[in-house]
Amino acid sequence: MAARCGGWARLCSLLALAALVGLGAGAKNYEDVRCKCICPPYKDHSGHIYNKNVSQKDCDCLHVVEPMPVPGPDVEAYCLRCECKYEERSSVTIKVTIIIYLSILGLLLLYMVYLTLVEPILKRRLFGHSQLIQSDEDIGDHQPFANAHDVLARSRSRANVLNKVEYAQQRWKLQVQEQRKSVFDRHVVLS
Repeated sequence: MAARCGGWARLCSLLALAALVGLGAGAKNYEDVRCKCICPPYKDHSGHIYNKNVSQKDCDCLHVVEPMPVPGPDVEAYCLRCECKYEERSSVTIKVTIIIYLSILGLLLLYMVYLTLVEPILKRRLFGHSQLIQSDEDIGDHQPFANAHDVLARSRSRANVLNKVEYAQQRWKLQVQEQRKSVFDRHVVLS
């Protein structure tokens, strides 16, 4: 199975392990059930928490608290003060949740690596340096969107999402530059 996954071999092996653990989850694991008794301080004995893997019917102070910290006549009074709870959990669910969380985290990490390393290389190869950087001199007074038309023609020839985003960004930059120019011209006229 790991051979089919290629670069995802580690992730696939973790998922395969989770599937195998899930198949054997029919019987309760001894770590998935426990009885927890919280005993407060009693006379000269400090409080203590006791855990033991016992069945639900045996979840009481007499079966869980070992060794008994008090002598024979005080056992009943000591046990009445203890609060015992039967706890059950699913370690398979916990493992699968952690695997899913780590998988999503790994995918986001790979996407971050792609955005920081691979995407700039692809942009340089597809667009070149001259198209990405435009100076104010390229924009004429009478035809502010002349270069945007060229970018639009190129983006239509390439049916690529990256080209469409780049075109929208170029158009937005041109519109902002035109707005700045008109605001400064109006400011000069008004003052």
